[in-house]
Amino acid sequence: LFCFLSVISFSGETRYNKDKILQGQGVDEPLSDTGFRQADAAGVFLSNVKFTHAFSSDLLRAKQASTAATIIGKNRFCKDLEIKYDARLRERKYGVAEGKPLADLKAMAKAAGEQCPSFTPSGGETLNEVRERARDFFEFLCQLAVEAGQNKQVTHSGASNSLGRSEVQSVFPWTDHCGEPELNSDNNGASKQLDANILVVSHGAYMRNWFVYFVSDLKCTLPTVLTKSQLSSVSPNTGVSHFVIKLDKENILRPEINCVCLNQDSHL
Repeated sequence: LFCFLSVISFSGETRYNKDKILQGQGVDEPLSDTGFRQADAAGVFLSNVKFTHAFSSDLLRAKQASTAATIIGKNRFCKDLEIKYDARLRERKYGVAEGKPLADLKAMAKAAGEQCPSFTPSGGETLNEVRERARDFFEFLCQLAVEAGQNKQVTHSGASNSLGRSEVQSVFPWTDHCGEPELNSDNNGASKQLDANILVVSHGAYMRNWFVYFVSDLKCTLPTVLTKSQLSSVSPNTGVSHFVIKLDKENILRPEINCVCLNQDSHL
């Protein structure tokens, strides 16, 4: 079974993003004018990708009338696709540092004798807690993709006029920019049908932890051009990352993951 996971790893810009103010979960600003333009550009960029599922953080800057809805609204094939909002996709919680400048968080970390990325302010989430949220949500997606594949097989075997083979294939617009081949055929050159094309819209610090989970725990294969510093860097607003995931129905929690591109921003 194959599924495609397209991750919008950071919602569009807010006023607080621009001013380098930590938002986390307690401060939830709507998109700025620039943020809406970024979401618009991401929607156009992804307009030829036929998504089967869409999930978003339930924070305002990622959900309705914002990044996720704008992307789906501009899609050629799934304008009516329901977006599911999930609290497991929320940004990392920064506790007492929320609403304060990033410089304050760095000062708190220094005073505690720790490095900023791994420092947990009072009332905030640890990196392990964020990664556990990401793991839980990803395992949910794996189960969803397996069920989608099983349903597709039943549909194909039960109806010779199924749309499965004649469906318009998704067009992945970032392939040329990433220097990676599209995973759209098997060794015999036959078309490879994806069982699920999943759009996920979340936030920068959360997604950075999710990617680390992919690489450290699930041994995700990375593009040869990707550096370690790029892996640990925060995505630009509406940066796109693309993962192709091969699931073994007998052991769906140990998938084979290939990162096609990370934090793609050519649409901005």
